Amino acid sequence: MKQFFKFMFASMTGFILTFIILFFIMMGILMSVASFSKKEVVIVPKNTVLHLKFNEVIPDRSSNNPFDNFDFFSMKTSKVPGLNDILKSLKKAKNDENIKGIFLDLGTVPSGIATIEEIRNALVDFKKSGKFIISYGEVFTQKAYYLASVADKIYLNPAGIIDFKGLNGEVMFYKGLLEKLDVNMQIIRHGKFKSAVEPFFLDKMSESNKEQTLKYLTSIWDHLLDGISDSRKISKNELNAIADSFKLQKAEDAVKYKLADKLMYKDEILAELRTKLGITGNDNISMMLMSKYVDAADRTKKHSKTKDKIAVVYAIGQIESGIGDDKTIGSERISEAIRKARLDTTVKAIVLRVNSPGGSALASDVIWREVVLAKKIKPVVASMGDVAASGGYYISCAATKIIACPNTITGSIGVFGIVPDFKGLFNNKLGITFDNVKTNNYADFGTTSRALTEAEKRIYQDDVENIYYKFISHVAEGRGMTTDQVDSIGQGRVWSGTDAKKIGLIDGFGGLDSAISIAAKLAKIEEYKILSLPEQKDPFTQILKELIGGDDDVLLKKELGNAYEYYQYIQEMKNMKGVQARMPYYINIY
Repeated sequence: MKQFFKFMFASMTGFILTFIILFFIMMGILMSVASFSKKEVVIVPKNTVLHLKFNEVIPDRSSNNPFDNFDFFSMKTSKVPGLNDILKSLKKAKNDENIKGIFLDLGTVPSGIATIEEIRNALVDFKKSGKFIISYGEVFTQKAYYLASVADKIYLNPAGIIDFKGLNGEVMFYKGLLEKLDVNMQIIRHGKFKSAVEPFFLDKMSESNKEQTLKYLTSIWDHLLDGISDSRKISKNELNAIADSFKLQKAEDAVKYKLADKLMYKDEILAELRTKLGITGNDNISMMLMSKYVDAADRTKKHSKTKDKIAVVYAIGQIESGIGDDKTIGSERISEAIRKARLDTTVKAIVLRVNSPGGSALASDVIWREVVLAKKIKPVVASMGDVAASGGYYISCAATKIIACPNTITGSIGVFGIVPDFKGLFNNKLGITFDNVKTNNYADFGTTSRALTEAEKRIYQDDVENIYYKFISHVAEGRGMTTDQVDSIGQGRVWSGTDAKKIGLIDGFGGLDSAISIAAKLAKIEEYKILSLPEQKDPFTQILKELIGGDDDVLLKKELGNAYEYYQYIQEMKNMKGVQARMPYYINIY
C-alpha cells in the first residue's frame, strides 16, 4: 500500500510540474502574440539609415499570424513585412526627412525574382530623392546582386564572392524510381509543352520542354543584364563574357570587372556610413530595420476623407477547392472576397494580386466566374507576382487589364491528369492483392489498384480536352483573341512576362503599385483607400487555430529550412484532386 501511495504522489507531482511548465510556455506564447499584435508607436530619430535585409521569403501581404516565423526555443516571433508594406515604406522613406539613406545588407535573397524586381524599382524611385543607397555583402547570389546593383556603391567583403554565371534550369525525374517500385503513372494531358507530367514517364527533358525553358530563362537573364548594365555602366556583351568565362572567382575579380566598387569589411562600411551621416568618431549610427520602420507614421501623407476604395484581393499559393488560407487559394474564400468587393459600392475598382503556379481546374473556374461578374460592374486589374501560370493565369484572364513584371512566370495554358496504377507495387513488391464486386460497369472507375481500361482512358482524355477547350475559350474571350490563336501560344507553354506581352497575354509591365494606379485611372478616381481582402483573422483567433491543430508544420519548417519547399510539394501532390491546371514544376531563380 505504501508503494501505491508513493507512486500515486509521484505521478501527481509530475503531473502538476508538467502543468506548471506548460502554463508558463503558454503564457510566453500569449505574451509573444500580444507583442506581435500590438502596434508599436515608432519614432524615427533624425539622421537615420534604413537597414534592409531580405534573408526571409517576402510574402505578398504582411501576415498577422503570430506563428509565422515563430521560434519556439526563444519564444519570440519576428515580423517579416510583406511586399505591400515594403513598397509603402520605401515610398514613405523617400519623403521622410529623418531617413538619410538606405543600407542594403544583402547575401542570399530567397524571394522570387519578380518580388525582387518590384523592390528594386521602388529603390530606383527612392534614389530620385537624392538620398544615398549603399550595398554590402559577403556573398551575393545573382538575385541578390541584381537588387544590389541599384545602389550608388557596392561593397564586397574581401573574402567574399559574387555569384555571376547565368541561369540554369534543372528538372528532377522519377521514372527510374517508379519503375523500381513497379508503379505506373497513367498520364492524360493536352499540350506538348505541358511538361508537369514529364518527370513521371521520361528520364530527361523533352525537346519541347527544353525549348520553352531555355526561352524564358534567356528572357529573364536578358532582363537582369539590362538592369545591371544600366546601373553599373557595363555592356551586356561584357557581362555575358564575365559569366561565360566564370571570371569572378575571387573577391578582387569583382572590383577588377567593375561589378563591385571596393572590398571592405563591415567596420569599414560602418565608417563609410558615419562619413555620409556626418558622424564623428565611433558614435552610434541610428539604423532602423524595415520590420520596425513599417510601423512608423507617414508624416507626409495627407489624410483623406474619401469613402472611395480600391480592393486588393490577394490570391496566393496553389489553387484548390474549399476555404484555403493566406498561403493557399481556396476557391470559396477568394470568390467570396471578389464578391464582397463587387457588391461594395464604395469599392470603385479591384486589383487581383495573383502569385500562383495553378492547381485545380475546377477551383480556378469558380474564381474566374467571380472575376467575370466583377468586371461587368467595375474595373478589375490582375497584378501578377513571381508566378501566375496555368490556373494562376486562368483566374487572371478575365480581368480588364493584366499587369506583370518582365520576369514574372506566366502562361502555361494547359491541363493534365495523373492516375497512378499501384497494382505492380502492391502485387509484386508487397504481396497485396485486391478483388471486388460492383453493381455497374464503371463503379470502380478511378481506382488505383489496377490499370485504366481503354474506355476509361478515353473518358479521362475527353475530360481533359473539355477543360482545355474551356480554358482557351475563357482566355480568348478575356484577351480578345480567337481560340486558335490562344491554342497556338498555349498547350502548356510557359512564358516570361517580357514574352507574354509580345504575344498578348498581358497588357503591360509593373508591380502591385502600378496595378493599383491603373485601377484608379480606370475607375476615374484620384483619392482612395486600400481595402485588403480576404480579411485576415486576428492574432488571437490564429493562436486558437494553432492550439487545436492548425498549421502543425511550424517546427518542421524551421528544421528543414530551404528543403521545406520539397516537403510542401509532396504534400500538394497528395492533395491534388481532379484535372489540374498548374505549372510544369516549381521555379527558383538564384
